Amino acid sequence: MDLSGAVSGMGRLALRGGRGLLDALLPPHCLACDAPVLDQGTLCGGCFAGLHAIVAPLCHNCGLPFEHEGQAEDGLCPACIERPPAFERARPAFLYNEAATRLILPLKHGDRTELAGPLARWMAGAGAALLAEAEVLVPVPLHRRRLLTRRYNQSALLARRLGGIAGLPVVPDALRRLRATPALAHLGAAGRRAVMAGVIRAAPRAIPRITGRRVLLVDDVLTSGATADACAEALLEAGAARVEVLAVARVPDPRAAGRLA
Repeated sequence: MDLSGAVSGMGRLALRGGRGLLDALLPPHCLACDAPVLDQGTLCGGCFAGLHAIVAPLCHNCGLPFEHEGQAEDGLCPACIERPPAFERARPAFLYNEAATRLILPLKHGDRTELAGPLARWMAGAGAALLAEAEVLVPVPLHRRRLLTRRYNQSALLARRLGGIAGLPVVPDALRRLRATPALAHLGAAGRRAVMAGVIRAAPRAIPRITGRRVLLVDDVLTSGATADACAEALLEAGAARVEVLAVARVPDPRAAGRLA
């Protein structure tokens, strides 16, 4: 008799039984609303249908989605032609719309840290090509005062989950915000760049883990790209070989930044 196979089978049965008991005690609900679903950690049909995955055509640099192929010039949006970002590519999983906010804002402001896992899985699918070339993951940092208030950095949670999925090391404290910045929601791209100038620096103790590496920067939402650009500049100054960006969502038009919470 194959005892190892029998034990393994019993383990699977126990796991299924445990899940069944958990579902009986706490029936599965949609991650974004209270609608019942078949499995824990999933979305109902309505919430899933509201998510708009970003696919080509999109800006090769910043990931801004285009309405049609002819909208791009050499694969780039006007902003990236006028001022190329420090990062090479940014890939968001979804458009930043009402459905995306029901997942991102609870993670960011509502202590719904369990959302990091499902969001990271979607990010991993959208950014598979970036993850395949990356050597280390770095999250966009929070200022220490905001970190004390929020108690966690949502980008660091996403980076840790992505690291587990892709088998890549994560340096959660590689970057520092040298000073607190005001809310950027009301600012345009130029205003955001001005506010972020000189704000981000690499932590000295993290530099050996960055130097010569292909770094994938992890963020929740890309609006104008000013924050990601400031982070990329700091990483390149610290010796990174290349910086790319993977985010949950992208504001479809930077002029819509005022809607960003």
